[in-house]
Amino acid sequence: MKVEGDTMSRESIGMQTVLVIINSPGYGSENVYNALRLARALLDEPEIEVSVFLMGDAVVAAKNGQDTPTGYYNLAKMLLSLTQKGVGVSLCGTCMDARGIQETELVDGTRRGSMKELAGLVHMSGKVLTF
Repeated sequence: MKVEGDTMSRESIGMQTVLVIINSPGYGSENVYNALRLARALLDEPEIEVSVFLMGDAVVAAKNGQDTPTGYYNLAKMLLSLTQKGVGVSLCGTCMDARGIQETELVDGTRRGSMKELAGLVHMSGKVLTF
């Protein structure tokens, strides 16, 4: 591995994967909002690949048809923006079922996932952030 001074160069590290796990309710706190903002900001860094996994009450953030007041953030639009930039966004299927959310109700580009999928994402990710 190439080392420059006391720090490794980004070229020597290669692609870095970051998994953002969101478990907080979509509205009522700013956890999901800030997690999605961070996921978006990470895309501006070279050599970083981002994945998002929504579970618990956070799955509601991926529901189509959210009508938020003017000037208030809309989590569905934020998720759509991420998926359009190539970010994989999966939702816990059990959590969706518990909240009566069907896959047909999800924001384009997001999809039903599973705990097995999440375990694989954790295993493959260089960094895991939880909100």
